[in-house]
Amino acid sequence: MNSHRFCRTMAGRIITAIAVCCAAITMHATAQSTTARATTPAASADPVVERSVTQGRAKIVIENLYRCPEKVNNHRISAVGTITSTDGKVWTVPAETVYQTGPKGADLYNDCNRISPKSSKEVSDANVPVVVIDADGEVITGHIVVDNYFELYVNGKLIAVDAIPFTPFNSVTVKFKVKKPYTYALKLVDWEENLGLGTELGVTGGNFHQGDGGFIARFSDGTVTDSSWKAQSFYIAPLANPDAVVEKAGLHFTPTLGRIHPGAPKPPCEDRCFAVHYPLPKNWAAPNFDDSKWPRAFEYTDQDVGVTSLRAYTNFPDLFKGARWIWSFNLVFDNLVIARKTVR
Repeated sequence: MNSHRFCRTMAGRIITAIAVCCAAITMHATAQSTTARATTPAASADPVVERSVTQGRAKIVIENLYRCPEKVNNHRISAVGTITSTDGKVWTVPAETVYQTGPKGADLYNDCNRISPKSSKEVSDANVPVVVIDADGEVITGHIVVDNYFELYVNGKLIAVDAIPFTPFNSVTVKFKVKKPYTYALKLVDWEENLGLGTELGVTGGNFHQGDGGFIARFSDGTVTDSSWKAQSFYIAPLANPDAVVEKAGLHFTPTLGRIHPGAPKPPCEDRCFAVHYPLPKNWAAPNFDDSKWPRAFEYTDQDVGVTSLRAYTNFPDLFKGARWIWSFNLVFDNLVIARKTVR
């Protein structure tokens, strides 16, 4: 064999070997990719954490959602804003709601509508509309108070939204028809005056008071709010440092900050405070949504929430008997919370 033929033969063998090797690598990579796709877990309540950070005030996009028709004490403007986080996402603060289009809960107590019964003896729920989920279900009546705003879903169907987004504080009656099993899911919002900062005018003065939330309810099926509920936070502010928020075992919490007043000192950042945001998971109100990784709700006292003289609540001890005020880990800094409970 002459040298030219030898070179051509060896070159051909090398090229063939390279091609075989490349094909093998490609097949291996494809197999690995297929395996990865096949073993990727389905989306759940708390997949890979997607926190976003904002700083400063939001831009006002809605001046006021509600104006009280009566002159009352402590009526606050319920504005809505948007703010862009450092990763380029746009967030609605204090929360995206369906207040403008959703059905309002029936008034149990509402100074703005001149409904102020002194006790449950003066209350009738005969004219409260029933939202039908299951035609062959049971009619359930519930009474709800939230600081400041709620949206109630049962089995993913919107039952009612709070009649007043911010203040004055009110209470609501709802009715719905459903059969077991069913799931309560509520969007809970502690409203704010300084949009994007999580602060408001303090009752003792100061423009950057961090406020707090709170949710209590009792339903005729025997369900009451307590630590058997799940509660997850999605908007945490005001923060002097966003690193104060820690994600661990499905919980978004602030271990170095106080959880209730007065143990939670006001951060000094004022207009420069940070906020941490998490996207709401899809289908969070659905009965088959996986909330197994969410923490249990935390219980709070009347004193913790500051409702010992709140007539919308204290006038009706029998209607809220056995129920506890609940929220997520931090009553003060957690401003947007989803609470869930399944009845079987």
